[in-house]
Amino acid sequence: MTEAEYQAQLIKKIGELFPGSVVLKNDSGYQQGMPDLTILYLDMWAMLEVKASPKAGLQPNQQFLVEQLDAMSFAAFIYPDNERDVLNALQQAFASHG
Repeated sequence: MTEAEYQAQLIKKIGELFPGSVVLKNDSGYQQGMPDLTILYLDMWAMLEVKASPKAGLQPNQQFLVEQLDAMSFAAFIYPDNERDVLNALQQAFASHG
């Protein structure tokens, strides 16, 4: 599965997990390394960097930005192998703020 295919499936799954959420696809041309997705849910937000596999390469600044954004709210790398863990952590993060 390509990253684009996985990302499309993931966006649908996020919408089902968090009804009423807004999922935005970020423009990597605007700021290099910014995570692929921003999730707005109630009065909270999260960002996810989507990868097709854990072996997929990182762009400059991706690790730094995911760590910085995670310290602010919630951010993570997500790929099919860790999807369940990341989405569970996201649910817990949103529940702890709600």
